[in-house]
Amino acid sequence: MGIVVVNPGPLTLVEDLGRPGWASLGLSPSGALDRQSLRLANLLVANPAEAAGLEILLGGLRLRFVTASTVAVAGAKGIVTLNGAEIPLNQAIRVAPGAVLDFGAPLFGLRYYLAVQGGIDAPKLLGSSSTDMLSGEGPAPLTSGVQLGIGHVSAGNGLVSGAASVPGHGVGPGAGPGSGAGAPVGTLSNAHALPAIRRAPDPGRAITARVDRGPRADWFDDGSWRRLVSQEWTLSPDSNRIGARLVGRPLTQTRLEELPSEGMVLGALQVPPSGLPTVFLADHPVTGGYPVIAVVRRTDLDLLGQARPGQRIRFLG
Repeated sequence: MGIVVVNPGPLTLVEDLGRPGWASLGLSPSGALDRQSLRLANLLVANPAEAAGLEILLGGLRLRFVTASTVAVAGAKGIVTLNGAEIPLNQAIRVAPGAVLDFGAPLFGLRYYLAVQGGIDAPKLLGSSSTDMLSGEGPAPLTSGVQLGIGHVSAGNGLVSGAASVPGHGVGPGAGPGSGAGAPVGTLSNAHALPAIRRAPDPGRAITARVDRGPRADWFDDGSWRRLVSQEWTLSPDSNRIGARLVGRPLTQTRLEELPSEGMVLGALQVPPSGLPTVFLADHPVTGGYPVIAVVRRTDLDLLGQARPGQRIRFLG
């Protein structure tokens, strides 16, 4: 046991990079909604990119560390404190036994990602420790008093050692291995392996995501495609890890016959009879009976995972 959950906040989940390829068993890919941020946090603490971490929705999480560790926080931008002192994001930080880590409400973006050196030790299903909110598979959402294990720290991924700082990753001078708890660890020997730090989306600005035509784009009139890619949509508060529901001028379906259920993919932009599309996210159902007019490109889905209710979204296609 390495960490005690004092307060889980609105929703904190164990997530890794998911379990794609099991749709035949009715399982969605699941995994972190913002995969790039989880990868970054893991690599900063010398974990494999696919190690399990915590996905923290809207902050509010409080953790007490029982054992010493090294952690990194990426994704949303907000105030994160260790024993009451603000810590930098996107850096490896030493944590002493008994230390308390608190996540404030994010100012930009929606979801923080916490990586702990060694990874969160959680049972695996089909190779993944991710929580799937649709099927209920994987670890349950964190609750107060839950104890989290930390995996073994294994040397050899070649990311932590040496003394050189990494430009663009905020590692301060003098923050070497001898630094105390709460100090940046910063010592990465392979900067090229790290993904770039992406700024969390400004809630006052529109997010842009690229789309390709979907398998049922011909079920809609030409005006619908133009509306899809020309108007600014608004993210509905009814959105979750299953889908990003959008509000705007409805799309018009020209073929009205019943569509047999067919397989759905991550990023599918499905349009129900209301004409208001939903973008399928990590915990999406594996089949659906509404036409898919477009598919959001995989590399742009991470941004949707950081969009807030009310955020404007623009599609390019």
